[in-house]
Amino acid sequence: MKTLVTGGLGFIGSETVVKLIEAGHEAVIVDNLSNSKLAVLDRIEGITNVRPRFYKIDLCNLDAITDVMEKERPEAVIHFAGLKAVGESVEKPLMYYHNNLLSTMNLLDAMRKFDCHNIVFSSSATVYGVPEHVPLVETDPVGHATNPYGETKVMIEHILMDVQKSWPELNVALLRYFNPIGGHPSGLLGEDPNGIPNNLMPYITQVAIGKRDHLRVWGNTYPTPDGTGIRDYIHVLDLAEGHVATLKKLAQNPGLVIYNLGTGKGTSVLEMVHAFEKATGVKIPYIIYPVRPGDVAENYANCDKAAKELGWKAKFDVVDACRDAYNFQKKNPNGIE
Repeated sequence: MKTLVTGGLGFIGSETVVKLIEAGHEAVIVDNLSNSKLAVLDRIEGITNVRPRFYKIDLCNLDAITDVMEKERPEAVIHFAGLKAVGESVEKPLMYYHNNLLSTMNLLDAMRKFDCHNIVFSSSATVYGVPEHVPLVETDPVGHATNPYGETKVMIEHILMDVQKSWPELNVALLRYFNPIGGHPSGLLGEDPNGIPNNLMPYITQVAIGKRDHLRVWGNTYPTPDGTGIRDYIHVLDLAEGHVATLKKLAQNPGLVIYNLGTGKGTSVLEMVHAFEKATGVKIPYIIYPVRPGDVAENYANCDKAAKELGWKAKFDVVDACRDAYNFQKKNPNGIE
């Protein structure tokens, strides 16, 4: 299946492109390189011996994505592209709403024009807002996200649902990710944030190589066993496999489907630190800071639906992910260059 991957040079996108190629799909990448690097294309080729066609375009330009759709005529789209920094979204909400919503609407316009009727959307567990219980299931209420980034995910889910109702041939999969970590075992691909990392794992790996003095642990007074926040950390390779499995599902013309992609197990911040030390032998110094506003105590997934309907479940644990994340960081101390 020829699949257009938007944001295909990013952390999750690039790993998914590798898995698509390995599964026999033809991948075509579009990316505006605002939060990714062209060198990732070389690394995808280094792993797979296949160089996907790449278009540097911004999805907010309707003409640009229409031209690509006309030229490539993909059978499916996996939509990763979007701004995703929570803190920045609070500071610049208009930029987030404009970019994330307009890019998705333009993509859908171009898909309809050239009869591409399968889309997998990179959503997020943030759509559940502050969880009333854990583990979260797909039928739990959506909305009241704690930041504008999360609200764009909620709105895009609603847009896709409404478009699917009006265009019954369209097959939509909403994949609600939890916390992707890890990297490709080759060390060629991994999480490569700009500036100070927003996510736990790249912060830990930067401490491990001496790039940062210590890990900041945001609060140890939560009602959890060790007082630190609990999240569902999924290896990015497992997440990428989930997208390949979802494309198979869309080939059955299911209409609208929604899946949580996680491990089904919560890991606290301090448990993650200990897992990293176990995987690498590197001690991680940390300092406890005050709880951050908007953070929740626990957030993890029930993934039974994906196991039942996609035949998919996470194979790797957090120790595996720590090992692969550290391998990437050691081999790329300054990120992908």
